[in-house]
Amino acid sequence: MNVSYVMTKDPLYIHPEMSVQEARALMKKEKVGRFPVLDKENRLVGIVTERDLVNASPSPATTLDMYEMSYLLSKLKVEKVMQKKVITVDQDVVIEEAARIMVDNNISALPVMHGDALVGIVSDGDLYRLFTNLFGARKEGVRLTMILPDKPGELFQISREIAERNGNIITLVVIDGPDEQSRMCIIKVAGISPDELIAAVKPYVTEIVEVR
Repeated sequence: MNVSYVMTKDPLYIHPEMSVQEARALMKKEKVGRFPVLDKENRLVGIVTERDLVNASPSPATTLDMYEMSYLLSKLKVEKVMQKKVITVDQDVVIEEAARIMVDNNISALPVMHGDALVGIVSDGDLYRLFTNLFGARKEGVRLTMILPDKPGELFQISREIAERNGNIITLVVIDGPDEQSRMCIIKVAGISPDELIAAVKPYVTEIVEVR
């Protein structure tokens, strides 16, 4: 799965000449936390976040009155406060690589490019929604976490046992186990009871961690 599957397509953007005051107002109106910044040729030249705009505002301890602060913010341009070194990804990058880049660089969003053109933006919120789907959080079923040997055919055998009991696998996620010889598997199944699911997987696992 690549980032184009989960990204926000054709995201809102602003120009570097926009005032900080206008950018803050637009961000509040559109309920977003960041804007890509494009120049007149629609080239990506920066990104500005809500924090960038807030940090550009005078401190609450300032002696300036409201009108003076408003005047200053109306004159301050986005190009003066935006982040000019923008980390981007191509639209064909797989979603886990985009997530790794975000984690490694401690950022909450990545502009998504097709060549030199901005085609989307992928944020931590998009990843949370994907995470919710991967684990079937909105679907009914029995959720079982198990530790199984890391060898070929184990998941096939488990799937066959579940199918023979008329169970329908909604989601199945496999991650690293407690050691190099095992894997942890989280599975959600509809159509069978917890006891039936336990009976289906028990011959093939080393531990059933939880059932709910």
